[in-house]
Amino acid sequence: MRTNASRLIELVGVHKSYNLGMPNEAEVLHGVSFAIGRGEFVALIGPSGSGKSTLLNIVGLLERLTAGSYRIQGEETSGLDDAGLTLRRRAVLGFVFQFHHLLPAFSALENVTLPALMREGRVTPAQHERARAMLAAVGLGNDLHKRPGELSGGMQQRVAIARALVLEPPLVLADEPTGNLDRAASDEVFVLLRRMHAELQTSFLVVTHDPRLAARCDRVIELVDGSIESDRFAATVPE
Repeated sequence: MRTNASRLIELVGVHKSYNLGMPNEAEVLHGVSFAIGRGEFVALIGPSGSGKSTLLNIVGLLERLTAGSYRIQGEETSGLDDAGLTLRRRAVLGFVFQFHHLLPAFSALENVTLPALMREGRVTPAQHERARAMLAAVGLGNDLHKRPGELSGGMQQRVAIARALVLEPPLVLADEPTGNLDRAASDEVFVLLRRMHAELQTSFLVVTHDPRLAARCDRVIELVDGSIESDRFAATVPE
């Protein structure tokens, strides 16, 4: 496990099993340990079925681990109830998915203000301005009032990135954020992620099947059969 003096998240000996106590019980993660520091840009790679989605769901506080320890900003999460997990998720994490999950009846601006609405129950004028600024930052300053159906796939993903970053979470989890795009749009979105990382110093954990994109991350964690096979700087990853 890579050590970091400024750990944002830390997993130690994390196991995840499904159907506990049943004949078809299956363990998906087998003692996974790693830490991510503030400002890191990390790729999570591995073959299909290796446990990447399960691991990302645990990091995202969407699933509970079966055994082990998971700390966010030094706080152990395994003892939190559902309400506590929700509060930590909203305070610390942003999410970008392969499929953008934008609300089709909402404008780009309204979609980007959703995290503030969910966290605080309202959207302040300052938060509206922040959402406008984020859309401008991702190149959509002239598309604030367009609905998702009026935007290209790459533009929709840019809205999703703005939504994930609008409250400036310490960590953004991106699950195949370019997996539904063609190569040109994929490269544009990835360049945008790297630029926002540099500007905001937000940490990123990016799940990707694309070795080209993994090679452009700072660090690569490889998961194989539910265990970490390697944890290395991306310079060792072939183009």
